[in-house]
Amino acid sequence: MASPKEVEAMIKQGLPDAIVQIYDARGTGDHYEVVVVSENFVGKSRLQQHQIVYGAVQSAMASGEIHALQLDTKTPEEWQAVKSA
Repeated sequence: MASPKEVEAMIKQGLPDAIVQIYDARGTGDHYEVVVVSENFVGKSRLQQHQIVYGAVQSAMASGEIHALQLDTKTPEEWQAVKSA
C-alpha cells in the first residue's frame, strides 16, 4: 500500500507546483481523500483536472497500492477563496 507521502510524491511528480493534502479516508492506507491545488488546472474542466491527477498515480492504482482516491481539485484562485471563507 502506498503511504500518504508516497501518494503526494507521485502527484507532485506529475504536477510539480501542486499543493497536496491527503487524508486516509478509512484508516486502511489504500482509500484516500486528496485535495490538489495547481496552476495547471486553470481553464480545465473538473474531469480534465481529475484525469491529470489520476495520470500521476496510474501505476499505483493499477498495482493495487491505491484502491481509491476521492479528489477535490482546485485552481490557486479557487483555493484562496476557500481559505478566505
